[in-house]
Amino acid sequence: MSFARVRALALVGLLVATAAVFVTIALIKDRQTGPVKANECAQDAVIVNDTLPEEKQVNLNVFNATSTPGLAGEITNDFASRGFKATVQNAAPNPPVKKPETKVAVIRFGPKAVGAAWLVRAYFLNKSEDEFDKNRQDDKVDVILGAKFQQLPTVTEVKQSIGALGNPELPEGTCAAA
Repeated sequence: MSFARVRALALVGLLVATAAVFVTIALIKDRQTGPVKANECAQDAVIVNDTLPEEKQVNLNVFNATSTPGLAGEITNDFASRGFKATVQNAAPNPPVKKPETKVAVIRFGPKAVGAAWLVRAYFLNKSEDEFDKNRQDDKVDVILGAKFQQLPTVTEVKQSIGALGNPELPEGTCAAA
């Protein structure tokens, strides 16, 4: 073996050893235990549950604000067949919100249902409007079907929508529960 080849191998060996030392030091000194969340919230911030639940953990109230009779019952059955705890709310034609004439749906929720509302939002392919009520005490999500609603998407479309939405975003003036 030539002197140049020996020198090159020695240099490569030195670089590998140096890299191994730096990686070892970085792993030993690393003090992170997982994802970092803010330890302190603003003094007037509302603590919310932003955990994305499974469908079976979500309680839905479905309202029909469209001119199609019986739509809330049909959609409630669709949600129930997908694993949700869904009930029809017979407040039609006056659901607890102005009729969403230009919307697919309105999703209303409180602090205990931020993650659940995010999941439900995926079932409307992110074309719904959110209404957060910081004073609401229950864990239910209200779905008010709007005039532009046509049908619930397929399972594949929902999974793609969940992927596109990412992690739940916190409403303004809130802080995630630790």
